[in-house]
Amino acid sequence: MNSEPLRLGSRRSPMAITQSGNVARLITERTGRQVEIVGVTTLGDVSREQLAQIGGTGVFVSALRESLLRGEVDLAVHSLKDLPTGIAPGITLAAIPPRDDPRDALVGRDGVKLADLLPGAHIGTGSPRRAAQLSVLRSDVTCVPIRGNANTRLAKVQEGELDAVVLAYAGLARIGHTDLVSEIFEPDDMVPAPGQGALAVECRADDAELTALLATIDHSATRAAVTAERSLLAALEAGCSAPVGAYAVGQAGTDRLHLDAIVLGMLDGSAASATMVIRERGQASAADAARLGRELAARMLALGAGDLMRAENTDGDEAHD
Repeated sequence: MNSEPLRLGSRRSPMAITQSGNVARLITERTGRQVEIVGVTTLGDVSREQLAQIGGTGVFVSALRESLLRGEVDLAVHSLKDLPTGIAPGITLAAIPPRDDPRDALVGRDGVKLADLLPGAHIGTGSPRRAAQLSVLRSDVTCVPIRGNANTRLAKVQEGELDAVVLAYAGLARIGHTDLVSEIFEPDDMVPAPGQGALAVECRADDAELTALLATIDHSATRAAVTAERSLLAALEAGCSAPVGAYAVGQAGTDRLHLDAIVLGMLDGSAASATMVIRERGQASAADAARLGRELAARMLALGAGDLMRAENTDGDEAHD
């Protein structure tokens, strides 16, 4: 067996380095192969522009994929919700480890919960999905677009610039800040982003040995769930920053997979408009995860989901939380 350490490409943010370290340890535990982390700077990390202006959330992925194809790294780890749904030539999604908590979390100043915020309170989020669902839960709060890594966002609450922020609970756990969470939103109240809480491990498609090695850390239940979520996203032709939520979970003791999906928007695009919601649920066997996502998307499009997504300004930053 090759004794050289595997070179794992990772974004340089604290959260990315932590989750890449978790994958590295899992690989070593399962296979005995040592892994070293190679930091890669992406355009999404250095640009202060809104994501839609610089190419969407794929800007976090492209630099890592380019390093893979040039042979500078052997594998790369991404937050799965960062990944575009299209095929990447020359690259394979070799493993999806067990998913962490997919829920969204509120970090409020002094531990305040959403229901206790004063009318007009300012909540930071770069995600149209979160902002739209917050407006359904509390129509009298103001969502403020923000960028930056999780620590930067948390500082805006601690320094009094914002009353609260909403972030992915899994991300907060990875950087050791679950103690700051004042409320966790159940998926029934705030449907997570497709793939939220899961990680993606990619390598070159022609590296059969590494592909087989990485298969040892793949989690079939997580792969089925995110396949349903991402196939829905692809069928809706929605980007990672669109106001779309999708969450699939297996039914214990069976092969059944349940998918809950939501599309939100304001048809006339004005701030005074009420948020429009299209929500559908479905189930199928885990083997039919991709078909389940496509069928649910077709039902939502028939109800006008495409019009809602076109009406929304999708400058958000779902991936950076």
